[in-house]
Amino acid sequence: MKPVELIKLPIKNEMDLFEEKFKESMLSKVPLLNRITYYIVRRKGKQMRPMFVFLVAKMVSKGGFDERTYRGASVVELIHTATLVHDDVVDDSNRRRGFFSINALWKNKIGVLVGDFLLSKGLLLSIDNEDFDLLKLISIAVREMSEGELLQIEKARKLDITEEVYFEIIRKKTATLIAACCGIGAASVGANNDTVQQMRKFGEYIGVAFQIKDDLFDYSDEKIGKPTGIDIKEQKMTLPLIYTLNNCSKEEKSWLINSVKKHNKDKKRVKEVIAFVKQNGGIEYTTTKMLDYKNKAIAILESYPASEYKKSLLTMIEYVVERKI
Repeated sequence: MKPVELIKLPIKNEMDLFEEKFKESMLSKVPLLNRITYYIVRRKGKQMRPMFVFLVAKMVSKGGFDERTYRGASVVELIHTATLVHDDVVDDSNRRRGFFSINALWKNKIGVLVGDFLLSKGLLLSIDNEDFDLLKLISIAVREMSEGELLQIEKARKLDITEEVYFEIIRKKTATLIAACCGIGAASVGANNDTVQQMRKFGEYIGVAFQIKDDLFDYSDEKIGKPTGIDIKEQKMTLPLIYTLNNCSKEEKSWLINSVKKHNKDKKRVKEVIAFVKQNGGIEYTTTKMLDYKNKAIAILESYPASEYKKSLLTMIEYVVERKI
């Protein structure tokens, strides 16, 4: 059985019902919107975020559940989908998970409007049901994701990202949404604020480890379905490169920055940069940092009694750092 199927096992019934509720949450009286949202549902990914919501809810409530948990998962998925649609417009990307993106099929204007529609659907789902605590958690995530993206754009121009700024960017860009999933899962079943915040921190640690793993793929020798060197070509300052820049001679640093700024489309030069980062400990250091965050996430779960939900969350943590794509 694939890791994702194994993780999903204790919440399979909830996930099946969630799919139906999620489809309902996107319905509109506008036929064009329904065609587009039907297309979105058909090309769904692994749905890791709703799985976090359900597993955390079940773990902290010892198997309990609430209708609010379905709404929380739907809100997360609606907001997440809205951000992906908007990202594709911003990045002028024509593909998403192997399918054509919304903007590729229906143009940018419709892509922006569909993203806005999904965002408003998510907000109204919470407001109409007075789930204001869940709405606050997801709103914090949306604000931080925007800040993270803009911080990365600002810093990419100068290539002056420190390790501290790097972690701030990935915490906001990637980890904050997973933190919201885990916080919403706990809040949806009536957990106290301390537990909600603890679960947010748990999600944040997993999210940071997830992004670091993504950054490592750029230097991978394995065939992972994604070409290496993409981050370098896009002038993204990831942890392996940041570490190497801070631990090499002045001449080498100058060569690295020049390579990323002016020769990032030169395949031979990009390969040389990847080789240099590997030779100078960038991969080992980054892997150590990723495992630090993995262990921090595991430590939070230690205070919870054994259960199939806790076991699935532990499997999820392993999957995040061991996955091949």
